[in-house]
Amino acid sequence: MSPRRRGRKKPEEHHVDERWMASYMDMVTVLMCMFIVLFAMSTVDANKFEKLRNSLATGFGAVASETVDTASGTVVPPELVNEDLEAFAEVKGAVTASPEKNMAEAVKEVDKLKELQKKMQAGLAAAGLSENVEFQIDQRGLTVKLVGSQAFFEPDRPELTSRATRVLQVISPVLKPAHMEIMVEGHAANGITAYPSTWELSSARAVNVLRYMVDNGRIAPGTIGAVAFGSARQVNDDSTPALMERNRRVDIVVISDKPDVVRALIPEALKLSKK
Repeated sequence: MSPRRRGRKKPEEHHVDERWMASYMDMVTVLMCMFIVLFAMSTVDANKFEKLRNSLATGFGAVASETVDTASGTVVPPELVNEDLEAFAEVKGAVTASPEKNMAEAVKEVDKLKELQKKMQAGLAAAGLSENVEFQIDQRGLTVKLVGSQAFFEPDRPELTSRATRVLQVISPVLKPAHMEIMVEGHAANGITAYPSTWELSSARAVNVLRYMVDNGRIAPGTIGAVAFGSARQVNDDSTPALMERNRRVDIVVISDKPDVVRALIPEALKLSKK
């Protein structure tokens, strides 16, 4: 036998019966993980579970409670446990739990909106600017209508007239301290315009009103916006020049911040308001 052949080592061999150990170790590892998960799932903090159970029962009105539990959310007072679910609404962090309370909130909101209206009307009357300015209170809030393009804008143009700026000078100081959301809505009549459409014209007019109220009236930019409706929301059929003029308007809407359940009652609350 040559020296070269004698120097080669024979490779090590594993017994075929040892291969099962790898699969066995994998199976044991998986079983251990499974039992750990099962143990974790079976361990329940009785104290925390009891608090959760009581919280859910109280929140859904199944259990009367004199105190607030540890859960976040609205807690139903014990005297209102049996009230219908629809009667509950959140108003400024409080619970309004009856139609009577909702109506009281609506009347209060109407009184606030009427107070703003009276202040603006008084200022406009003193300045001789009451004509072509109309007011309306509904479930949206208080709307100040600048009616008639010829009174507030140049013919077929978006620029404000001197009368428009004087009106805005009166109403802006009243609206500024109210800190309510304001939406300026532009409207137009059907007809030929130098603009591509009535949408562009009504949009430009609404934006010019907004810019004046922000730049000169110091209305907070975060509380005011502008939108254009073109001729899509007319108040009449445009059958005469006078009716067309009423459709050429910009509405300054002071939006109520009350919940929908309260705002829906504002038209009815108008009849009950004493202001």
